[in-house]
Amino acid sequence: MDSVRTLIVGAGVTGLATAAALSDRGDDDYLILEADREIGGWCKTVKKDGFVWDYSGHFFHFKHPEIERWLVDRMPGQKIRVVKKKSFIAYKGRFIDFPFQKNIHQLPQDEFIDCLHDVYFARSSDVKADEKRAALPATNFKEMLSARFGRSICEKFLFPYNEKLYACDLATLDVDAMGRFFPYADLTDIVRNMKAPDNASYNATFTYPEGGAIEYVRAIASAVRPGAVAFEEALVAVDLERKVARTTRASRAGGSREIRFDRLVSSVPFNRFVALCGVGSDDEPSTWAWNKVLVYNFGFDRKGQRDVHWAYYPARETAFYRVGWYDNIFDADRLSIYVEVGFPKDAPIDARATRERVLDDLKREGVVSTQKLVAEHSVVLDPAYVHVTARSVAEHKRIAALLKERSVWSLGRYGRWTYCAIEDNIVEARELVESW
Repeated sequence: MDSVRTLIVGAGVTGLATAAALSDRGDDDYLILEADREIGGWCKTVKKDGFVWDYSGHFFHFKHPEIERWLVDRMPGQKIRVVKKKSFIAYKGRFIDFPFQKNIHQLPQDEFIDCLHDVYFARSSDVKADEKRAALPATNFKEMLSARFGRSICEKFLFPYNEKLYACDLATLDVDAMGRFFPYADLTDIVRNMKAPDNASYNATFTYPEGGAIEYVRAIASAVRPGAVAFEEALVAVDLERKVARTTRASRAGGSREIRFDRLVSSVPFNRFVALCGVGSDDEPSTWAWNKVLVYNFGFDRKGQRDVHWAYYPARETAFYRVGWYDNIFDADRLSIYVEVGFPKDAPIDARATRERVLDDLKREGVVSTQKLVAEHSVVLDPAYVHVTARSVAEHKRIAALLKERSVWSLGRYGRWTYCAIEDNIVEARELVESW
């Protein structure tokens, strides 16, 4: 039987960052299992006919300058663009500045009055924002939105957009389903923004390498011991008591390869990892919900809209919920976009049929006019966004504690079953290694 001090499952950002942190402290006794043929997870880049696309828009916005420097130092010769975000909501033929709730004054007058009236009576203006949040009677995400912003803002944007994004009933999500990433605003913020615009958010400035997001992944991988990744080898089962993992690779003695470990770090979606470990209760599948996202990357022969990096599309008749403009990041002369369409986790996806509807909607929304499509790519992200519910939070906490007792950790967006930024995965991996 093979043995290793640290077994890492998944060669995406989280797994590679864990291995890099181990190497940084002189511990190279680790192995990374990766079911795919290459590193990156969902953070892969496609290059086709002169276009550079990711599996979806992966833009880095750093809170930790030391992490950014560490990455950039490992990307010699790679030009990195620093971009001040320009994002909007497409609403009835016009662009409204993001976030919608702080820019209702840009709506037609009657709709602005409706929104301002409803948000005023939804929440008292003389209570501090943190006190408001604590006092909310909401028990789920949909109730929170209504209590905080009122009917009009919710019906015009917050409900339809998030229903398209998550492809579910928002009442099933936890009040804090998006954590620090939701753009909260109180009445004072909304009124102040009418005279002194301040639409800053956690990703107001982002960076992007000219070689695509995969360059950041390769930078992390450059700090990993050569030969440490076992490609096309997936985890099949984990025996927690024996601390033995079984994989899809055949062993020298016949049968599946078994690897004894002292500790294990996984970035596999938590529901799948729990099943591989044989922990959890019989009714647990209902606890873990998520959605799929069909991503189209389209390249056209001529430039389209300028001064926009991505836009949100709440209209229910429009197939997609978001479009991003790579050409405006690269200052390129050909329109290059990604388009995202959400689906429930069990929904069948007909990429060809949806493609025709998406292309029609792109024209109707004014993203495309007379440009000719010259290159394309599509991919289904499954899972895409996990659904953070009160039950998933409680079960994850319970099972994670059980796993930790056996020196097993589940990290990353899918491993922690949460909503987070890419940098958060690097921070989390480093903190874990430092704790050992």
